[in-house]
Amino acid sequence: MTSPPPLTGLKVLEFAGLAPGPFAGLLLADNGASVLRVDRSIPNKTHLASPSNIPLHPTADFLTRHKSSIAVDLKSPSGIAFIYSLIPCVDIVIDPFRPGVLEKLGLGPDKLIAANPRLIIGRMTGFRRDGKYKDMAGHDINYIAVSGALSMLGRKGDKPLPPANILGDFAGGGAVLFQGILLALLERGKSGKGQVVEANMVDGSAYLATFPRMLTKTPMWNRQRGDNTLDSGCPYYDTYETKDGKYMAVGALEPQFFAELIKGLGLTGKGIEDTRENRKNWPGMKDTFTKIFKSKTRTEWETVFDRTDACCTPVLNNKELESDSLREGDQRPIVTLRSSPSLALAPGSKDRDPSTGQGPGVEGGSYVGVALYPGEGGEEKLKEWLGWKRGKDFEVQDGGLIKKSVSKL
Repeated sequence: MTSPPPLTGLKVLEFAGLAPGPFAGLLLADNGASVLRVDRSIPNKTHLASPSNIPLHPTADFLTRHKSSIAVDLKSPSGIAFIYSLIPCVDIVIDPFRPGVLEKLGLGPDKLIAANPRLIIGRMTGFRRDGKYKDMAGHDINYIAVSGALSMLGRKGDKPLPPANILGDFAGGGAVLFQGILLALLERGKSGKGQVVEANMVDGSAYLATFPRMLTKTPMWNRQRGDNTLDSGCPYYDTYETKDGKYMAVGALEPQFFAELIKGLGLTGKGIEDTRENRKNWPGMKDTFTKIFKSKTRTEWETVFDRTDACCTPVLNNKELESDSLREGDQRPIVTLRSSPSLALAPGSKDRDPSTGQGPGVEGGSYVGVALYPGEGGEEKLKEWLGWKRGKDFEVQDGGLIKKSVSKL
């Protein structure tokens, strides 16, 4: 029998941000945690008692599935007091702000943990908190630049090429923070105490680059960018354009896989297998592969290489993954827990395989972001968490929630 997702029962207060912080919250929510985002209150727009003709725009954050929102004025004493009233029932706080912001609001970690010693505070910054760049603004590209990771990405003779914001914001940021929170939860299970978890995208991306960094001390990666085995320098570890303007990806590093590749390309018996590791032959080999791949469409090459060990696959884009049911485009949880799966992303039946998650899936199947409006679903979540109701336990002031004043009579 399938059990609920592993983080079911945990309560998370996520201060609104973009990319890494919300991604950590998304990973928690996808695994069963109840996540309540704290948005900026807007007078006459948020937490209205009845519908208004004044438009309320969603935030730019699309990492919102399974989350709710409350709007709070964090610049007002009553707003800060409202946050403190929630802290005793919260397990995790996500702080996406630059260093010192939470402290200036009066919500420093020492004060929050004093209010709830079991609280885990996950803090996400770009640069190191104690480093040269700690007081500077930045984005993913800046963090992976100073980590050393960006210097390794790109083709020979060209400038470093950032992999969008996947490496810093998400892999080295939000996912790393999520890991740190899980470690703190394990430790809390032993000690009964919470703690501060500090993650930054410089150290996160540098850690992810551990193996490539070590390889730079070996012949496999000791040349300039784009001239090594795994960074597009090697002809049998690269992408190639096909006749129809699409691409195939080749990763035939081992001899037995290379032999299958050569067979599929019609080059068996030409001695290429015996000289493939000679770098002097790489430019000519790459030219040969380029011409051959352009002689057929991607579909034709798939017919050649599917069900072989040639390590040659199509480069698929999101549009075709989303629309072609024959592709493996159904989005799934990041990892499979066979007894207590994460919440499903793609639509499916109740008796679905655990590898696809559990539950009905989400709108858009993780291809389309669904906006979360400030204040949306938050009051219902407060009722679920604490049994609170508007007018009895809290009220609205200038669009933000505040704790209901208790009469001293």
